[in-house]
Amino acid sequence: VQLQASGGGLAQAGGSLRLSCAASGRTFSIYGMGWFRQAPGKEREFVAHIRWSDERSNYADSAKGRFTLSRDNAKNTVYLQMNSLNAEDTGVYYCAVMRYDRGGYGNPSRYDYWGQGTLVTVSS
Repeated sequence: VQLQASGGGLAQAGGSLRLSCAASGRTFSIYGMGWFRQAPGKEREFVAHIRWSDERSNYADSAKGRFTLSRDNAKNTVYLQMNSLNAEDTGVYYCAVMRYDRGGYGNPSRYDYWGQGTLVTVSS
């Protein structure tokens, strides 16, 4: 599975961005897709996860109520709509795919494939 993340950029605090992650290759083998972010000097942290079969989504507390996942089945693309951005949302955002239900969708080590990352910068 190959992943192509896009949509990052510069946003003002309170603004919005929509990230995309397009999956190609053996997409039938995907169990779920997660989004993570990494700020400078910090560890990679979980943002959100969507289960491929029924699009059930889970969010980190920091993302609840502000971020929304959606999926375009025809394009094998997942979108992360991010609203009410603040400076703490700054970082490189990565999408990743889990091939099997290993549990622990918030743990980066559970994922099999990673996209290249897209930079989000929020100015206050």
